[in-house]
Amino acid sequence: MLFSRSVRAGALALLFCSLPALAHAETLREALTSAYVNNPSILSALLNVKSTAENIAMAKSAKLPTIGATISGQNSYTFDGTNDLGVPSVNVGVTYNQTLFDNFKSDADIEAARAITEASRYSLQNSEQNVFLAVVQAYMGVIRDTQLVQLRQENVKFYQAQVQSAQDRLDIGEGTKIDVSQAQARLAQGTASYQAAVASLETSQASYERYVGHKPKNLTTTYRLGTLMPKSLDAAINEAVSSHPAILAAKAGVRAAQAGSDSANAAFGPTLNFTSSIGSTVLGPGSLLGPNDPSPRVSAGFSLSIPIYGGGRYGSSIRKANIEQIKSEVDALATRDQIKESVISAWSSLQNANAQIESANTAVASGELSLDGVVQSRDVGQATTLDVLNAQSELTSIREGLIQANAAKVIASFALVAATGHLTAADLSLDVEVKTGEEYIAKVEDVWQELRALD
Repeated sequence: MLFSRSVRAGALALLFCSLPALAHAETLREALTSAYVNNPSILSALLNVKSTAENIAMAKSAKLPTIGATISGQNSYTFDGTNDLGVPSVNVGVTYNQTLFDNFKSDADIEAARAITEASRYSLQNSEQNVFLAVVQAYMGVIRDTQLVQLRQENVKFYQAQVQSAQDRLDIGEGTKIDVSQAQARLAQGTASYQAAVASLETSQASYERYVGHKPKNLTTTYRLGTLMPKSLDAAINEAVSSHPAILAAKAGVRAAQAGSDSANAAFGPTLNFTSSIGSTVLGPGSLLGPNDPSPRVSAGFSLSIPIYGGGRYGSSIRKANIEQIKSEVDALATRDQIKESVISAWSSLQNANAQIESANTAVASGELSLDGVVQSRDVGQATTLDVLNAQSELTSIREGLIQANAAKVIASFALVAATGHLTAADLSLDVEVKTGEEYIAKVEDVWQELRALD
């Protein structure tokens, strides 16, 4: 039959696709490790840490001197009939400029830059968590859909057997065409469900490859979170509020906004600058500009500027900074509430999955006994083919529910750990070099590195 050939072809295709995977079973830990090394989202977040860290050096530069060397040359030409060409002169000098006092604006800018960099580091950890949770979802999605494909393939085989059985009974005068039509209809539905499962599996495999970096290879359902799992809902919420990187990033954002407000206020204050230079002019022999006098000349000066009126610019900057500070505090509260919601949602999903698994296990055992009984009753004429088909359909639905509940339990477990802020490479003890950006930040803090060769 057409349905039978389609199912067999699909089953063979899945079998051949899975043969290379049989050589090695990839654990969830290995998948997470591969994702940490290969996923571009984590690399992007790390580069963002390095980029924001550069703001620290730029903010520090406001308190440090700028030193430069200057060399300039000139010549003269006379139009007195002799057309004498003067000897070139060369000016050589060094300049030194430094802001001695800026009403502590640079201190506020440095604090803001450091707070923003700290927030970016926490955002890196949060990106790790988001990627890892996506890996778990894709990993369990592949396992779930693979099991659904196998289950629905068996379901199709059962309906094929029922079609043949109904046809055989019709041929010997014990059945009806209605029985055959009902069995064929269920076979068509079962085949469509099987093909839908195959499509879902292909989608899950593509999602897995996106996050992990390669195709899935004979995945297993074993996992262990150990002490990362919270003992109670209250413990999970308390841990999330104190440790979740999104909340810590929001707190760092509040500090950055406070420093930004301080900087805006400090801008409407005095600034004291110091400027000095040393240099000399070297003239060639017979120069029309004068004798050769290479004696160095030194100059030094101070300038004090006090803003009085800036056309509304200062007042607007201060008001905007104050508003941004209030907004950062409101955003931090919203982030905290969102994380608490995530914890409660993950906890509820985990409890629901456990209940669904317990219920489905009992229902599967009962459904199998019920199906056997209905088949035996049909064979002795006490039940119809439709009764058998309905019993099989109900049992298949229960088995599918069990498969989905098992996958949902694992995903909810990892989602709960992520909601507490501990689904990171360091917390999971993955065999990788943890990327924090701290080493790069330490180099950036060394503002004198421009006097040395950069790495």
